[in-house]
Amino acid sequence: MVTLHSSENSSYRTNCEWHQRLNGRFTDLADGYKVSRTNSGSLAATPPLFNQSHFDIVLRRQRARQEGKPKFTAVPSRFLNLTNDFEFAGWGSISHLTLAPEDICHGEVEMNSFREQQVLGQFTASALAANDILGGVFYTLPSVVAVAGVYSPISLFVAALTLFLWRPVMEEMASALPISGAPYTYLLNVSTKSVALLGAALLLLDFSATAVVSAATATSYLAGEVLLPFPIYVGAVLVFVLFTVVSLWGLRESARVATGVLAMHAVVMIMLAVASVIAWGRGGMAQLSSNWSLGHVGLSPAAIARQVFNGVCLGMLGLTGFECAPSYTSKMKQNRYPKVLRNLHLSVLVLTSGMMLLVMALLPLDVIQSGNNILSLLAQKVAGRWLRIMVVVDAVVVLCAGVLTGILSACELLVKLSCDLVLPGVFLATVPATGAPYVAIISFIAFSALIYASTGANLTVVSQMFTMVWLAVMALFPISLILLRFSRPRLPRASQCSLFVVAGAISVTVTVAAGNVAIDPVIAGWFALYLVILLILFFMSQNKVTILRWVYWGYDQLPWLHGLQLTRGWGDSLIRRMRSLRRQEVCLLVKTDEINSLFSMILYVRHNEETSHLKIVHFHSGDIPSEMEANAKRNIFLVLDEAFPEITVDLMFIEGQFDPKNLASLAHHLKIPRSLMFMNSPGPNFQYPVAELGTRIILI
Repeated sequence: MVTLHSSENSSYRTNCEWHQRLNGRFTDLADGYKVSRTNSGSLAATPPLFNQSHFDIVLRRQRARQEGKPKFTAVPSRFLNLTNDFEFAGWGSISHLTLAPEDICHGEVEMNSFREQQVLGQFTASALAANDILGGVFYTLPSVVAVAGVYSPISLFVAALTLFLWRPVMEEMASALPISGAPYTYLLNVSTKSVALLGAALLLLDFSATAVVSAATATSYLAGEVLLPFPIYVGAVLVFVLFTVVSLWGLRESARVATGVLAMHAVVMIMLAVASVIAWGRGGMAQLSSNWSLGHVGLSPAAIARQVFNGVCLGMLGLTGFECAPSYTSKMKQNRYPKVLRNLHLSVLVLTSGMMLLVMALLPLDVIQSGNNILSLLAQKVAGRWLRIMVVVDAVVVLCAGVLTGILSACELLVKLSCDLVLPGVFLATVPATGAPYVAIISFIAFSALIYASTGANLTVVSQMFTMVWLAVMALFPISLILLRFSRPRLPRASQCSLFVVAGAISVTVTVAAGNVAIDPVIAGWFALYLVILLILFFMSQNKVTILRWVYWGYDQLPWLHGLQLTRGWGDSLIRRMRSLRRQEVCLLVKTDEINSLFSMILYVRHNEETSHLKIVHFHSGDIPSEMEANAKRNIFLVLDEAFPEITVDLMFIEGQFDPKNLASLAHHLKIPRSLMFMNSPGPNFQYPVAELGTRIILI
């Protein structure tokens, strides 16, 4: 027989009383007070001890979980006829999973498929963007001559030199995040989804302007040489139709077409350059001296500097296409991206300023300033009709290939937006034979045609907007790099540029954008109009549940709508739709159970994704840390599950190594795309490329 001392006996009685209260023998449990007897014999209510209160809360949570009741919340509902319980998605659970052989087989197939998509070599990858950037010589020269005059070669050369600032920035970003869809995907991994959608809107405008300007300029160039039986805008539509068909052939075939077009363009430009140099050698410096004398008569040094600066601002239009190369980085072979940027830069550096110099040396200034098809006039001058015809044909074909560049780049972006649940899943539909995303292609062509039609088929307006959009997109690269270094400093990368280079790129962007607005303030208006429209559409698509919640609130505030035959069932339909939109699960890949890190990751999901089900996944090699599983039961279910009533938080322990193959296998097993799997930033010793993981990086 065990004898209890008086103090022990008192403690024993206290514990018995406490357990009796937990079993429901006292009716004041919910009020959280303990009944005690005073010296006078009367009853008094005193606050319970901390451990007693904590035990009470734990028991209440356990009972609610066992009975399947909604998570406890004292926050009243904002709706008149609906409680907060409609958002209850269920209590979380702990599970252990060993990947099945069929899941692992699927992961291997997916990894092999990803590596097989890296089909673009140095020259094929260069060709896709080069047709756009080198085709700019046909529509940039007349615009620059109009404002810079005889100083046009200088302006174009200075404009091309600015790419020396962007190349190291873009190389560092691509080495850290070698994924397609940049700079949208860069911003998505270093910032919030809302900021990334700003980049997506700018990119989509840029690709659309690329396609529209290329198609319309090709038709205009042809109309300047021959009499067309239809208006220019009809010709632009025909170009859209033609290259829609080409795009549906698939990326590999499109790259081959682009390579063939680039080869033809290079041959024609070399022939024109050689013929021009020979003619310049025969004619001497007389024409260049005459043009130089006429061009700077009566101009002060300030006026000359102003002309050169205006030429640089408009000369940036000749660099468009350089931003397209990062859009398909993941389709390039290893270590090809820096060479692609080098090829694009050096070719435009030589071509635009070199051709402009030859034009100034061989054609009278008044002819240069009055003609649109400057290079065809140069070809007529130096070699005759046959070379002029070749230049016109080359211009039409190369500019049409610029449409192809815009389509392919836009498709990569639209597919990525669909994977990130910004756009509907139908954008992922592909042609079975070629794998081309036909919904994305057709949607982009329709969007580009709509922009062209909304301007009244005015090529000048679209070109002006094109310059501003391109500058805004190029500004995203140094901004993304700054965010990367601040938010993801541990992310491994192959190269690193100076902060002075980053600041220089941003400064050049701001200065040139201000110069373009000063030349024509209408540019800013058109740019802002289309950007705001796209941002509104993206905001609505990203916040569908929030918008539906507002709609339900408005419906709830008007009781007379509940009695009408037509609108009686709207409330139930809206609730079902909100639940359906939040059904897609999201996965968090974690290495530790640090509560602050888990909270930050869940808060990111809550603010950036519309989901009601979250899975926290930990890969292990067969030995789960005992403290992690114990902490999971205490922290995840008693804190995380309670802290987010509208989200179900599950914990999964996966046996296996954390690598791309097992990650793809897990995605197949859970039916969660890897684009909705989030993780912390890998360190410098991480052995797998981020592109192979396919996940999103959300924390440092």
